[in-house]
Amino acid sequence: MPKINVLNKEISELIAAGEVIERPSSVIKELVENSVDAGARHITVEIKNGGATYMRVTDDGCGMAFDDVPTAFLRHATSKIVNKTDLDNICTLGFRGEALASVAAVSRVELMTKLPSETYGTLYRIEGSEEVLHERSGCPDGTTIIIRDLFYNVPARQKFMKKDVTEANAVSQILQKITLSHPEVSFRMIRDNRTEFNSGGDGELFTAVYAVYGRDFARDLIPVDYEFEGIKVGGYVIKPLYAKNNRTFQNFFVNGRYVKSRLCSSALESAFTNMVMTGKFPACVLMIDLPPSAMDVNIHPAKAEVRFTNEKTVSDAIYFAVKNALMNDGLIYEFELKPNTDWTKHEEKAEELPQQEFIFTPVDKIEETEKAIAEPVSAASVPVVKVDPISETKQTEERHEAQPDSEPVVPKDEAAGTKPQAIGDFKYISAKSFESVPKPVPAVRTETPAEEKKTSIRVIGEAFKNYIMAEADNSIIMIDKHAAHERIIFERLKSRNCRQYSQMLISGVKVLLPLNEFDAMENNTELLADMGFQFDFSEKPCIIATAVPTFLMGLDFDEIIPEIAENLYMCRQNPQTHIFDDMLHTIACKSAIKANDKNDITELQSLAEQVYFNDNIRHCPHGRPVMFTMTKGNIEHQFRRT
Repeated sequence: MPKINVLNKEISELIAAGEVIERPSSVIKELVENSVDAGARHITVEIKNGGATYMRVTDDGCGMAFDDVPTAFLRHATSKIVNKTDLDNICTLGFRGEALASVAAVSRVELMTKLPSETYGTLYRIEGSEEVLHERSGCPDGTTIIIRDLFYNVPARQKFMKKDVTEANAVSQILQKITLSHPEVSFRMIRDNRTEFNSGGDGELFTAVYAVYGRDFARDLIPVDYEFEGIKVGGYVIKPLYAKNNRTFQNFFVNGRYVKSRLCSSALESAFTNMVMTGKFPACVLMIDLPPSAMDVNIHPAKAEVRFTNEKTVSDAIYFAVKNALMNDGLIYEFELKPNTDWTKHEEKAEELPQQEFIFTPVDKIEETEKAIAEPVSAASVPVVKVDPISETKQTEERHEAQPDSEPVVPKDEAAGTKPQAIGDFKYISAKSFESVPKPVPAVRTETPAEEKKTSIRVIGEAFKNYIMAEADNSIIMIDKHAAHERIIFERLKSRNCRQYSQMLISGVKVLLPLNEFDAMENNTELLADMGFQFDFSEKPCIIATAVPTFLMGLDFDEIIPEIAENLYMCRQNPQTHIFDDMLHTIACKSAIKANDKNDITELQSLAEQVYFNDNIRHCPHGRPVMFTMTKGNIEHQFRRT
């Protein structure tokens, strides 16, 4: 066996530095976090050549004393921890005492710092962990640190450096995360002598999001504000229609620290289930605040990951925070028509007229100028509905008590499942469950009988044998009949409230199942009955369907029943997981009316009412929008009548 040797200081320093400093963005992260911990309110980051040759971080923080500067570059030297109990109450971004030592081990460092109480500051230079200069110098309050020639003494690491533009992008992304986590600090990013972005530092998270991601991203956000078992979740999530192609825009901050967490991402995406299209991912900027003792930030050298003491509680807090935010938002989109140019300039050149630009715009974001053009809308608008499939019966009773003299339009063939639900908020019952809590009665208004009249919707036709056109108030409503019917069936199945749609079969449908799937079906007879199914289990391992939901009549049950059995077996611990939902998607899609199907006006009217009066039906199970509106004022504006 080879002789065991103790590594010398140079080699050990390089190994330790390699755990913390991987690329220029790692350096910027450590230095900027130190600036934030120092109480800085203005931080400037400048890089050249992707940070490989030059990086500068300047702040107006507390600075360091002359005698403390050399100590700060020693490994495990920190002002944030004194004893082991401090590890349970870490409230700063840095605490390990390795940042400056690691940076100095692989680069040439020059530092200028000054305490506000001192007349002179300090100039300090260190290269490869070896001190070069330490003297008094004139400089402003705060700290400026310049790093040159990263990995100059580790050529092997330089080979793994990517192109300058790639490294610079990584630096920008790191600074963007820190900007979002600390909106009270003004950050400025300079890249190759050009200012890339500059945040205001006014303490408003929305302002920071606007500065980092721009206007288009910021305008599509929904605010989040929720607290659950001592965990506070705030920030913003994107509206489902504007979900992204990847998870790049998912930002989670725990006690002001940006973290990568599969737990947080999974909870977020669970809240968006059935609202975003397959292959799309919700974006967010979520601030999660919890007691420092409830997490461990000392599990990763670069502090990029954390471990929670109670992961289930954190997951539920994020899920319910996002779910409540989505439910509180209308999620109704208005169809806005905007010409690219002035039509009056092309009266004699009709062939050169530009095509109209069609843009989906949320109702609450229509510009003030268009609001002025549109005619006043009746006070009775689309009701804000909070749907709880589990307590549908209870909510229907509450609605009858609230409106004893008003009866909704009920389709002749869908009598019991389409009434508007009671208006209410949600409170936590158990994992992934909500309970309707009636809101306080608003102040009494003096209204005429006409103002108290319930909003109605009237179908006026069908376009391309797939899109229902209806009139409501001062708007034209367009509804995708397949997507709408698909979502209605999906909600019925998932709500387990389909017993009234169960239809007995003259001749049962017999299906052979594996024993494990047969047992799964037999153990979930109540769930199946709630979905409208009844089965005979007397001929094991064959199962006989004796009753099925009416809206599934005509489908191939030899295909559907095995799919239900397989999913029940896979989800035997929790039949309401996303895997089970995928099966419900398939059933709903197969049984829904299709484009080009012939439907009479009564069927279309029934479908339009179910969509219009139920805020839960705004997207199909795959995430596509179900409806949009065109206001009367917008239409008149297009025809130049206003």
